[in-house]
Amino acid sequence: MTQVISLGAGVQSTTMFLMACHGEIEPKPDFAIFADTGWEPKKVYKHLEWLKTKAYEFGVPIITVQKSNIRDDLLTAVDADVQSKNQVRFANFPFFVKNKDGSISMLKRQCTKEYKIEVIQKAIREQIGYQPRQRIKEKVVEWIGISTDEIMRVKPSRVSWIEHRWPLIELGMNRLDCMNWLTRNGYPIPPKSSCIGCPFHDDRLWLEMKREAPEEWEEAVKVDYEIRKLKRFKNEVYLHRSCVPLDQVDLRENQMDLFDDGFINECEGMCGV
Repeated sequence: MTQVISLGAGVQSTTMFLMACHGEIEPKPDFAIFADTGWEPKKVYKHLEWLKTKAYEFGVPIITVQKSNIRDDLLTAVDADVQSKNQVRFANFPFFVKNKDGSISMLKRQCTKEYKIEVIQKAIREQIGYQPRQRIKEKVVEWIGISTDEIMRVKPSRVSWIEHRWPLIELGMNRLDCMNWLTRNGYPIPPKSSCIGCPFHDDRLWLEMKREAPEEWEEAVKVDYEIRKLKRFKNEVYLHRSCVPLDQVDLRENQMDLFDDGFINECEGMCGV
């Protein structure tokens, strides 16, 4: 039975991967797959490259796969709307929308499914030697780095030939336990893995980006303005939950404690783990 790690390159999946390398989670995985949206922060790619050196050392290969660049796909769709051409389809981001009654809602997301889940499934199929649409006769166990404090994200596989496994939950480990394991073993704490312009960012993460990665902040601000040009939605869409342009949001920069406002600030699937 093939054992595969779904690697988001965040705290939890990094810990799970390294624990497996050390033999603390068995059996030894055959390989790990990182689905690259093309729009991760630079520090995530830097961490991934470091992790690949450990993968080589322990003999557990990390395979990077990509559907396309999610940012470029979004901007192509914006351009088509602006030019009044035929609409170019793109996988919906969970944009925030201000409704006519003043309430704020979130669009249904498709990005995780199309840029992460389906891409990983396609890569697994290829790695075990099956062609597209060919019936798979064996079982694959896909390890997902969800910890006990995210147990609401545990979901069974929708594909009959893939069985999901959650090793960190089996071990009763939460996010802090993962960070402590990494520290005890002399490993760095990974950055959060998610797209630069992900609407699930909370104010703390937006502020961190603004302070520590100004180029990425400016890119997110630009994309935020661009998405208001999308004509396919009845109301304007925003990256920030306040439905205010990103560069005009009060991020409470002089306050130490930043709280979310009720929206789940985590992308389902493999984005943040």
